[in-house]
Amino acid sequence: MAATSDRSASAWHLLTAVVTTAALVLQLVLIVQGNAVLDETEQPDLGTRLIRFVSYLTIWSNALVAWSSATLVRDPFRDGGPAWRALRLNAVVLCLGGGIVHFFLLRPILDLHGADWLADKLLHVVVPLLATIGWLAFGPRGRIGRLVPFLVLPVFWLVYTLVRGPFANWYPYPFIDVDEHGYAVALANCAGVTVLMLALFAGALWLDRRLPVRAAQEREPAQR
Repeated sequence: MAATSDRSASAWHLLTAVVTTAALVLQLVLIVQGNAVLDETEQPDLGTRLIRFVSYLTIWSNALVAWSSATLVRDPFRDGGPAWRALRLNAVVLCLGGGIVHFFLLRPILDLHGADWLADKLLHVVVPLLATIGWLAFGPRGRIGRLVPFLVLPVFWLVYTLVRGPFANWYPYPFIDVDEHGYAVALANCAGVTVLMLALFAGALWLDRRLPVRAAQEREPAQR
């Protein structure tokens, strides 16, 4: 029974890693070709487009999903230590949170077609579902202690974005565009998204302590 569970978990993580990598590669190809990501009206040079590509939290979270899922293919119940746990949880929570934010705040302003539409749906709908279902169904779980270490990455991204924005005259998402909305509105929007992310992280912690933990995992107790 355990072997069957291991194979199912490995297959799911492999599927997630392959789909996520394909989505990232597709989006990167479209960026190189000069296609729009959101509602851009101008086409900057290739170097600027590539820098902007790696500035989206969606890209960060999807890259983490691809990497962490790939590390779980051979050993679905591995424990890579505190840093690995933090990055794995960020992969799942930030990807899911990004999908929710995209659905309510970004989807209404988009008019994408063809490959652009496909890349958008893969990154914001398919991958978040694959990552979340995989974590709920297979874990690994029972390793989350305090939430503070898991918040370092999203806080770093937010600080990086707000500090870089005025110099680059560009923000990755319209709702945090200080030039368009001013600091008061942009920071209020950031606060709203932060509350959502905190709720998702807290929910993940709650579930981590209540969902079943595999016996193989119990031999590797979490470092609290």
